[in-house]
Amino acid sequence: MPERNKVNALFDKLSEKGEKALICYVVGGYPDIETSKEIVGTLIESGADIIEIGIPFSDPMADGPIIQAASLKALARGVTPSTCFRFVNEMKKKYNDTPFLFMTYSNIVFSNNPKNFLSTAKKNHIDGFIIPDLNIEESLEYVGIARQLGLATVFLSAPNTTNKRLAEIASVSSGFVYMVSIFGTTGSRSKFEKYTFEAVAKTKVITNRCKIPLAVGFGISNPKDGRNIIKSGADGIIVGSSLLKLILENENDKDKMLFYLGNFIKELKSICI
Repeated sequence: MPERNKVNALFDKLSEKGEKALICYVVGGYPDIETSKEIVGTLIESGADIIEIGIPFSDPMADGPIIQAASLKALARGVTPSTCFRFVNEMKKKYNDTPFLFMTYSNIVFSNNPKNFLSTAKKNHIDGFIIPDLNIEESLEYVGIARQLGLATVFLSAPNTTNKRLAEIASVSSGFVYMVSIFGTTGSRSKFEKYTFEAVAKTKVITNRCKIPLAVGFGISNPKDGRNIIKSGADGIIVGSSLLKLILENENDKDKMLFYLGNFIKELKSICI
């Protein structure tokens, strides 16, 4: 029998308390490994429920300019998938109860032999994967290996995904369904359109039927956005570009950076309770 993954358990625990999940994305090894450790520690201690680590990639097609800039800087400093494995392994010594997910691209997983790559991930205490460019028709091998290892598989949906397709996505997702809130790449938005909230409500009906949580990301930049997404039916919100923007803007003043990050996460978590 496949092992139940830690992401499932986390959502169950939050649901029992009437809470929603706050999922925070950072680029692995950016701005440097030691600062990254302090950033992730600050996020968790300020209220983040799940940490999403982006493995730096040369062509991150799903990412907007802020995340791309951070990713390219991390690559220039020599950050590799192995660096990210070691990073999570180290962080888990203190934060073992917090699920860590890798967000990466299929080329990184499949060029390294998926069984070996996922087994190495498991040994380093990674709890699951988000692979934006992997469609479900090509995911059979990956999903099978991940489930045997107890790793969460997270697939993406869009606002215009059909109900039939949503059910198919939900059936292969074992952590949560990641709904992209807008059309396009990641990045902060000044406001969301009505179609986003309608899509969240529509998607929630399907994920609820399939007994899989729904988390929504791309563009959430303030507590008001998060609150509206949650009111529409999301079980969790995902924040990335807004965090990277704070890091980029305060790269030369770490204390200030950590202070701003901590306050921002506390504000976001307050609307999840």
